[in-house]
Amino acid sequence: MSITTRLVTIDDYDKILALWNSTEQSKRALNPVDDSREGIARYLKRNPDTCFIAISKDSENAPEVVGVILTGHDGRRGIIHHMCVHASYRRQGIARMLVQKAEEALKSEGITKVFGLVFKDNDTANTFWENQGYTLRTDLNYRNKSLNNAVPQGE
Repeated sequence: MSITTRLVTIDDYDKILALWNSTEQSKRALNPVDDSREGIARYLKRNPDTCFIAISKDSENAPEVVGVILTGHDGRRGIIHHMCVHASYRRQGIARMLVQKAEEALKSEGITKVFGLVFKDNDTANTFWENQGYTLRTDLNYRNKSLNNAVPQGE
């Protein structure tokens, strides 16, 4: 089995959505507006060079999307919005490879700092990010406000 990466295109949307929906942790992070086909198309238009998918090219099956990372920036700070690897492909270095690709892309766009949001109860993901050098900030409060009634406010 070989894994390759490439930039995400909107044509990948259905396979990415299926991947996100394959795991409870990723599924609960989705919202019906920002993670719709239109929302992701808008995100990719703003961030065409910083979002990547991992594809398995197994000789017995058609190429399959096994990982994805959506990363963007505001010109100052980078943010990892969604990162997911299919459960059957974990512990093979795919997530690390996607993070490295995203970090390199951000660096090439002049970004010097990146952050991501991880659910507190997702021990596996929190351990992964710690191992990638992402430290836990305890001096900040994360606040959000929904500007669209279809987007949940969150806890």
